[in-house]
Amino acid sequence: MIEFLKAATTMDRKPLVLAHHASRSAPGLGVYGQDTPREFRNGNDVAPDVYVGFEGAPGHQAGPLVGGARGGYGNHPTYGGFDQMTARLGGLWDALLGEGRRWWITATSDSHVHWTRGGSDFWPGEYSKTYVMARQDYADVMDGLRNGRVWVGTGDLVTSLDLTAGNRGRSAAMGETLTVSGRNGADVDVEIRFRPLDGENGNGDRPEVRRVDLITGGITGPSADRDADTNPTTKVVARFGPNDWRRQGKEYVIRHTLRDVDGDMYARVRGTSTDEAEPAADGLESPWEDLWFYSNPVFVSVR
Repeated sequence: MIEFLKAATTMDRKPLVLAHHASRSAPGLGVYGQDTPREFRNGNDVAPDVYVGFEGAPGHQAGPLVGGARGGYGNHPTYGGFDQMTARLGGLWDALLGEGRRWWITATSDSHVHWTRGGSDFWPGEYSKTYVMARQDYADVMDGLRNGRVWVGTGDLVTSLDLTAGNRGRSAAMGETLTVSGRNGADVDVEIRFRPLDGENGNGDRPEVRRVDLITGGITGPSADRDADTNPTTKVVARFGPNDWRRQGKEYVIRHTLRDVDGDMYARVRGTSTDEAEPAADGLESPWEDLWFYSNPVFVSVR
């Protein structure tokens, strides 16, 4: 793998590598199988613009509809349909972001056989979607994936999501960095915009967003422990319900100010159709009743 990644960095058209169903072989929470935190760090160090992330939401999400596990995660479950490496607040994803790594999440269908035909899958795009900010151009889609202009969702809970951080007339969006002057602390204005589904999803439902969480974490630099999988600075700084967002046209808008930011950090967003404070371990509940969306982060650099 490392030898391939070294070669990939020299290619005229650099490929992308994203780990798929990263914790499917993990036997427990924080106990990893074939894919490990060390592996991700080693690969990203060698090829930071090639090995850029992992699936947040794996495929095979229709498993519970035929008596199986979501994602095929039979050893240790997914959480709200998302891999533990992503779903665990302050977990591995946050640990990698806290090192300053540009590490992104995606979602796939991994569609082999549809659940109505004896498999455990949805059709591509029927349930899970990865949205990329890009022109209708293959190279720009690749560039969007490489640089984190990406958010993911399940069940069409929302059909658009934008996250920006601003300060003194400047702003940055998902995958970008906002630089602020903050010797004595700077205020960072966060804006979240999302558009609910206008119509029915693949199950004939009209899902509703019940809560949106704004999550932040500190960026403290590379960890001395290559196996570290936690970021203790990560926290939910604000939770928003329907009374907290305002409609503008077809979108809903949430605004929140992070006060006195005096160190490098990142902010990301998740939302859900459930009332779970944190995504619960998945069982045999219908995946259509447990919907989530996640943004990739926006970064703040303090100078």
